[in-house]
Amino acid sequence: MKRDEILAEALKTLRAGGTILYPTDTVWGLGCDATNPEAVAKIYGIKRRSEAKSLVLLSCDLDMVAKYVRQVPSIAVDLVEVNDKPMTLIYPEAVAGVEGEPGDRWHLAWNTVAEDGSVGIRIPLFDFCKDLVFKLGRPLVSTSANISGEPTPKRFSDIPQEIKDAVDFVVPPSIDTDSTGKASQIIKVALDGEVEIIRM
Repeated sequence: MKRDEILAEALKTLRAGGTILYPTDTVWGLGCDATNPEAVAKIYGIKRRSEAKSLVLLSCDLDMVAKYVRQVPSIAVDLVEVNDKPMTLIYPEAVAGVEGEPGDRWHLAWNTVAEDGSVGIRIPLFDFCKDLVFKLGRPLVSTSANISGEPTPKRFSDIPQEIKDAVDFVVPPSIDTDSTGKASQIIKVALDGEVEIIRM
């Protein structure tokens, strides 16, 4: 499959509420439309992970981030401008739906957000991911492709067959060119400019 065909098939799956296995700028990830709570629930099921743990999302740029959080702290803008390696920012006050109600494209799925209302979002340093999120038009779930509690696979060949069989579409490993094999740094940002390093 050519790159455009792979993008088209991944988008078709995501728009239908399906799940994908795809390479990111860090490690191989499990993904779905982050505004669809039923699709997000499928991801938790595949990973056998508690929904009490929030998920990292991908955005194509800060403009998209601004649609799904109440306010983008100015320090976040500064960090994104100087960033040159995978960085997940935890933003306060996500714009999220209500548990038990159908999802819509203007709210993040309630089950992507932490109990305190914050949400972790990364702008990937990988064109395939950026293009995928841009064309989808809303954030994409990005959680490591492993069963919860087991090692994070660094390469496609490390991903358990159980995971590969469970998703609706697998991006061919030939598209993987820029993954670092390492999890991103995580930084929590506040509206008052306070920064907390969660993981370097």
